[in-house]
Amino acid sequence: MIDLKNHLKALVESHAPSGHEGPIRELIRDTWRDLTDEMQEDKLGSLIGIKRATNPVDPPRRIMLAAHMDEIGMLVRDVVDGFVYVHRISGVDARVMLAQTVMVHGKRPLPGIVASRPPHLLTADMRSKYPAFTDLIIDVGLPAAEVAELVRPGDLITVDVPMIELQGDKVAGKAMDDRACLAAVTACLDNLKGMHHQWDVYATATVQEETGLLGATTAAYFIKPDIAIALDVTFAPQPGVDADSSCVMGDGPGIGVGPNFHPGLYDKLKETAKRYEIKLQDDLVPGNSGTDAWAIQIALEGIPCALLEVPIRNMHSPVETADLRDIERCGRLMAHFIASLDADFLKAIDWPIAKEQEA
Repeated sequence: MIDLKNHLKALVESHAPSGHEGPIRELIRDTWRDLTDEMQEDKLGSLIGIKRATNPVDPPRRIMLAAHMDEIGMLVRDVVDGFVYVHRISGVDARVMLAQTVMVHGKRPLPGIVASRPPHLLTADMRSKYPAFTDLIIDVGLPAAEVAELVRPGDLITVDVPMIELQGDKVAGKAMDDRACLAAVTACLDNLKGMHHQWDVYATATVQEETGLLGATTAAYFIKPDIAIALDVTFAPQPGVDADSSCVMGDGPGIGVGPNFHPGLYDKLKETAKRYEIKLQDDLVPGNSGTDAWAIQIALEGIPCALLEVPIRNMHSPVETADLRDIERCGRLMAHFIASLDADFLKAIDWPIAKEQEA
């Protein structure tokens, strides 16, 4: 059995911003190698672990599980007098960056801290505002000449914090978006070891989701799945987050409801969750889900998609908070869902075109 907590810790503490997923790709490869029959990689860098059907149907059927492995990050904009100035790659919130510990990926990794002008030297008006990204600096504690030698514009910068264990089953750290869902895919593969299934499973760690769902697009064309489940995080209730647009941590994964998701897959997942007494929460998404499902759904001739979500607090911050029970339940739900798929499932969820025409 996979130790889910330790696996998640390794994932979230890995440094792999969008477009530079190499380190975490190898970490996932090492984990999934023992849980799958074959490993593949598309030309953009998404990693695909294939678990072949134990009782294959004819023709073979494919289900794609897609969770993105990239994280938000920054890069070096300039180096002046030994201080590093930053530019965001995607999604980084300047409000939460002050006093954070980071890793500057220069000629060698350099630990640093994010700083700005001391408050004593600010005007009253400046003290009432958050610093802009252009005002943030990183201090790596080296002489200016050495920093200039080791760091150059374009080098990567990632938040460097350990995963923290909170009370109960909750943990906090960077990159829970979307490493918590990668852990759920691992949990699914681990559960499937003891199950029979008729469909081939394509567990996919996609690249560059944070910069435009790019990895999901190429991976869907590479795999050509019959159906897909995308996995991403969603908002959990906290001050400033509307309870009507969130899912409660500890009450199981969320499931997307909306035009991005096939109602037949939704019904089958809900039925499976009920059968195996797995908590599942509806999440209404009336338009673009902003997840890999948005790209996969319209790939090829159209791919029926579902979305499963892990609720987290403090999204896109260094302390994204998740509940391990939601991750485990998400993985177990997918495994039971996959084990329930038979040769006729695609016919069962086909659009009733004839009935619509008659109506």
